[in-house]
Amino acid sequence: ILCLVPAAAALDFKYHHTKELEEYLRGVHAAHPSLTHLYSIGRSVEGRDLWVLVLGRFPTHHKIGIPEFKYVANMHGDETVGREILLHLIDFLVTSYGRDPVITRLLNNTRVHIMPTMNPDGFEATKVPDCYYTRGRYNRNGEDLNRNFPDAFENNSANIQPETQAVMDWIKNETFVLSANLHGGALVASYTFDNGNPVTGSLKGYSRSPDDDVFIHLAKTYSSNHASMYKGTGCDKGQTFPEGITNGYSWYQLEGGMQDYNYVWGQCFEITLELSCCKYPPADQLEKFWKDNKVALIEYIKQVHLGVKGQVTDKNGNPIPNAIVEAKGRPHVCPYRTNEHGEYFLLLLPGTYVINATVPGFKSMLKTVEIRDNTGNFSALKQDFSFPEVSDQIRSGVASCPKTPLYQELRWASAAVKPTVHILVLMTVMLVIFK
Repeated sequence: ILCLVPAAAALDFKYHHTKELEEYLRGVHAAHPSLTHLYSIGRSVEGRDLWVLVLGRFPTHHKIGIPEFKYVANMHGDETVGREILLHLIDFLVTSYGRDPVITRLLNNTRVHIMPTMNPDGFEATKVPDCYYTRGRYNRNGEDLNRNFPDAFENNSANIQPETQAVMDWIKNETFVLSANLHGGALVASYTFDNGNPVTGSLKGYSRSPDDDVFIHLAKTYSSNHASMYKGTGCDKGQTFPEGITNGYSWYQLEGGMQDYNYVWGQCFEITLELSCCKYPPADQLEKFWKDNKVALIEYIKQVHLGVKGQVTDKNGNPIPNAIVEAKGRPHVCPYRTNEHGEYFLLLLPGTYVINATVPGFKSMLKTVEIRDNTGNFSALKQDFSFPEVSDQIRSGVASCPKTPLYQELRWASAAVKPTVHILVLMTVMLVIFK
C-alpha cells in the first residue's frame, strides 16, 4: 500500500489511457481505503471495465439519509476533457478530506460516485485527437450511447449496448438523487427534456419537465460557478446561451438521451455539461480546464441536499418500499417511489410545498413543508411519514415503470380532445346558420 501512495498522489495533467486510469483509481483506493470504494458496473463491448470510484464516509454501501450523487464522463469517446477533470476531482477530494472543513462535511454527508469513462473503447479508438469529430465518438459497435436509452416520447429502435445496459442497471440498483454527464464540443449546461411533444411544450420550441425550475437552478449553479460558461457566448459567434444554460430540446431534439432516462426512470435529476469547444484538446490545456471547472464541480454536488427527504414507515416503524411520494402539483409520468429502505428524496427550491405520500390501498397523507436552502448545511429538510393503518404484513407491490414512450399516452389524450373541440365549433356555426 505504501508503494502505491506516491502513484495516487502524483496525477499529471495528461491523458490517461485505460491501463493508467485503472492504476490511478486502484492507487487512490489503496491509499484511502476507508474513504473510497472501487467497483466496476460492467464491461464495454471490447471487455474494458466501466470503473466507478465512490467517495464518502460510508463508501461501500448506502446509508439511510445520505443521498447518492454521480458524475459520468467520456460517454462519447472523443470528448475527453471530462474524463481527465474527474480524475483531478478525485485527487482534490481525497487530499482535501480531513483538511478542508467544507469538503470533509460534503463527503461525510454525501456518497459521491465518479465514473471517468463510460466509453473506454471509443477513447482508445481515437488515435488522432480532433477538435470536432472522430469515429471514437461511438462505442465499438458504432452506436452513439447518448441516443441509446429508452425514450419517454417515442420508440427508440436502437439496440441497447452493454455500456448502456450497465448504466441502466446501475441506476436501478442505487438511489441516485442528482447527477451530471460531462461532454465536449460546446460550452453550456443543458437540462431536460431533450425530447418532447406538444404536452411538454415542443410546439413552442421548449420541452418543459414538471421540475423545470429546479433544472434551471441546477444548470445555473454550474454555469455561474464556472470560469466563463455563465457568459453564454458559446463557441461561435452565431450561437449564444443566455447565462450559459439551455433547455435540451430548445438546443436540438435528441432521442434516447441519458439525462431524460435518469429523470423519468431513475428518479434522478441529471444535466448535461458541455465543457470545451474543442472535443479533444491538447493535453497542455487540461490544467486550465480543471481550474475553470473546479469550483463548479463542488458547488453542483452540494445541490443534492436541496429540498426534502425522509422515510415512509408502517405502524411498527418498518420501512414501506414503493410508496409514492411527490410534491403536490408536480406529478411525474413515472411516479417517484420510496426505495427498499422506505426513503424518498425530492429536489425542490426554497418555498412552501404540500408533500403527498401514498401507499396503494390506503388514504394518502399530506404534509405542508417550508423548505429553506439547506445545501450549506449538507442536509435536505427531513419529513417522515408514518401510516398507522399499515402493518408489516401489508406491503406495496413492486412497482415497475414500463420502458415505453410514456408521454405518448399524454399526447394521444391531448390529441383526442381536438376533434371534440372542432366538432363543437362546427355545430355552433351550423346552429347559427340554421337560425
